[in-house]
Amino acid sequence: MKSSLKTFSLGCFLWLVAFHVRAETETLFNGTDLSGWKGDPKIWSVVDGIVTGVTSDEDPLSYNKFLIWAGKPVEDFKLTVDLKLTGDSNSGIQYRSDERPELGEYVVSGYQCDMHPAVWANGMLYEEKERGILCKRGMKVVITPEGKAKIVENLGEEPEFKVGEWNTYTVIARGNHLVHMINDTVTTEIWDHQESERALSGTIAFQVHRGPAMKIEIRNAKLERLPKAELVPFSETPVPADAPDVNPPKGKKG
Repeated sequence: MKSSLKTFSLGCFLWLVAFHVRAETETLFNGTDLSGWKGDPKIWSVVDGIVTGVTSDEDPLSYNKFLIWAGKPVEDFKLTVDLKLTGDSNSGIQYRSDERPELGEYVVSGYQCDMHPAVWANGMLYEEKERGILCKRGMKVVITPEGKAKIVENLGEEPEFKVGEWNTYTVIARGNHLVHMINDTVTTEIWDHQESERALSGTIAFQVHRGPAMKIEIRNAKLERLPKAELVPFSETPVPADAPDVNPPKGKKG
């Protein structure tokens, strides 16, 4: 089973490399202002060319807010971005997400590459306001058509990344196959077969989290749109009978 998944995964990455030179790269921030983005102006600004989101203990957020891209929705893509976090909190990169104004101003729901000081959570796949934790750091996961998130392989021991320093986060989404990386190290890999819940298109956004004061800094955000991939069938991602659950995904919220 492991050999089959490894072979399949390697094939996906070789396919990606083959098309890499044909992908069009978009720089998502102009280094001067927040043109092309939507967000709370009390939180977001550009400081010395770096996009910065700041919250305070004096005026704490009651819910998570986001800086939301106003550009064309993303489908299959590779996104790379440098991030640095200050404060006792967390952040994340939303992708293939939906705006949810009924839940509050500048709110989105959907896939998130988590940026978190906890090693097990940094670089994991979390689905904001929907299924919750889908794939923790260091896991390969298959979500069954019925919505069970099953661990099919562990990626092994990985380096710890300090969120208070600059790190490069990468998200690769091709069909229902999703990969997160930090500094070129794969942190999670997932195949999402739950047709009723998965997303194949949506927006990009960056999070400021409710709770303690925090600052998220963003630079070098680049998007490469990739040729649309075929969806991977469930039959090609075998799940052993004894595969453990990712403790378990939450029900939908909101």
